[in-house]
Amino acid sequence: MLLRAEASLMEQQEWACTRCSRTIGPGDTLVFGAGGLSHVDCRRPRVLSTEERALLFLHCCDHSVECAPCASSFRLSELGSDLRGHTNLCPHCRQDLTDGVRAHLYKCDMVSEEVRRRAQAVRAASERLVKESCELGDVVDVLRQEVETALQALKEAMRQSSPGNPESDSGPTLR
Repeated sequence: MLLRAEASLMEQQEWACTRCSRTIGPGDTLVFGAGGLSHVDCRRPRVLSTEERALLFLHCCDHSVECAPCASSFRLSELGSDLRGHTNLCPHCRQDLTDGVRAHLYKCDMVSEEVRRRAQAVRAASERLVKESCELGDVVDVLRQEVETALQALKEAMRQSSPGNPESDSGPTLR
């Protein structure tokens, strides 16, 4: 039988990054390693994933994202970075526009609906894993497997929709 104090401690349990030991938040971009769950980049926990960056490069490099503080729009290729590794920065006010870039990706018509749906499924499964991390045992293992399965499905959808793939109807081949 658990005491109330013990139950309270179990409810408050959170995932800690295996590399930096900081708490993993629901919006953080994660990677599964041999040691467990960790940030893709501990200095920038909400950084775009490799798959998100690849989709942006392939489909959205000339698209724009808005900066609310500047009330301006900038093409993704115009966004800045700094020496500390921050990317997707407004070229005028240095505001981090990563969330806006991600939002663009998830609604861009140039990315196939299937790929967008799969990318959103990966993000949603990762967020659910973090949010429900206080539940121990099998539930966490099931959620982790769900994230891994969603990521594999996204990679397969990206491969099938990539230019030059004979199974793809996405247009001309890049040479």
